[in-house]
Amino acid sequence: MKILVVAAHPDDEVLGCGGTVARMTREGHEVFIAVLGEGITSRFAERNTQERDLLKELHEKNREIATMLGAKELFAYSLPDNSFDSVPLLKIVRITEELIGKIHPEVVYTHHGGDLNIDHAITFRAVMTATRPMKGCPVRQIYTFEIPSSTEWAFGKFSDIFDPNTFVDISSTLDLKIQAMKQYESEVRQFPHPRSSKALQATAEKWGSVAGLEAAEAFQLIRKIC
Repeated sequence: MKILVVAAHPDDEVLGCGGTVARMTREGHEVFIAVLGEGITSRFAERNTQERDLLKELHEKNREIATMLGAKELFAYSLPDNSFDSVPLLKIVRITEELIGKIHPEVVYTHHGGDLNIDHAITFRAVMTATRPMKGCPVRQIYTFEIPSSTEWAFGKFSDIFDPNTFVDISSTLDLKIQAMKQYESEVRQFPHPRSSKALQATAEKWGSVAGLEAAEAFQLIRKIC
């Protein structure tokens, strides 16, 4: 089975579904990761040499982590960080449509539409547009994931709340997910921040307990065509 993960920023692919990606690749599925945004540049007043080096390092880590998770290929784009709303939606839709046409995935994982981060919400909108269930569209299932410090920090005030109804057992890949996130040194935080290793462990165990598992990643099924 071919699976496509469409994420807004480097690290979202790990935070949202890193354990699931690792499990799927171990089981022999082909997983492709697309990261639409360049990441972190919204933190810079201007780009000096040090900041360009940080961005280069982030992108190198992105590729290393994709390999670490077992992804078949990483597609990296350079949409402006935290400014997807400054880009015509049609451009982002076309990027996604080209990916769908190239990969022909049966399953797509992406952001929840009600996230606090504007890039996440626009990524969801672009994916939904690009995967309209018209004749010839290969996508049969679409799932949205949560991103710690964005999904829950919207407090259910933007669009619909994240309401997971699908749980993937990541008991055997949770450690790899946490190790992968640690590689993103510019993105990981100290507890009690939601992107800390301790919080990621607790979140996986919480969703695991909901589904009778030791650890799980939670997803909201948007559409499934059988």
